Amino acid sequence: MQPSAVPELAHTQTRPIHWVLTATAVAAVVALSTVAQPGSATAAQSATGTRTTTQPAAAAPGTAGANFPLDCGPVKALVVKKADADLDGDGRPETVAVVHCDAPMGTPPDGVYVLTRSADGRRPRVVATLVRPEDRLTVTGFAVRARTVSATLLGYSSDSVPSCCPDLRTPAAWQWNGSAFIRSTGAAAHSV
Repeated sequence: MQPSAVPELAHTQTRPIHWVLTATAVAAVVALSTVAQPGSATAAQSATGTRTTTQPAAAAPGTAGANFPLDCGPVKALVVKKADADLDGDGRPETVAVVHCDAPMGTPPDGVYVLTRSADGRRPRVVATLVRPEDRLTVTGFAVRARTVSATLLGYSSDSVPSCCPDLRTPAAWQWNGSAFIRSTGAAAHSV
């Protein structure tokens, strides 16, 4: 056998990193093949010219055009946070919106509203108020998960506390019980 004039090539020697990369690539292909499965096969054929379609998922209502029960005077209502979910389990998603007046200064209190589509489907309509602006609360930590609306409410221990500096923090959650949204409070309100 004649010795090669070319030095040994790097890819002809296996190292542990080569085996790790190969095992990773094989695992990725196997994982991808379990996710990207073809549709199930059936022996029956569909009639010529017919197609099976599924109904598109209902879209959650937007907030544009909603009549929020919020008196903002000369400024407009501003939606600062929103999330969509099917809160009542009817197959149609609702929108939960955190709204306050678009005040040029200060910290306006928030309102939290649940919206659904109107009967004609054109405009969103408010069906529940979870937090009223009159309660002088600011909403933080807002989320909607598993049919539960949750938030942290920042408020005031007395009317003498300035609006700039809420001194109470209260976790809260709301769930639909079949006829109304029921509020549960985690730990008691505590000082900020």
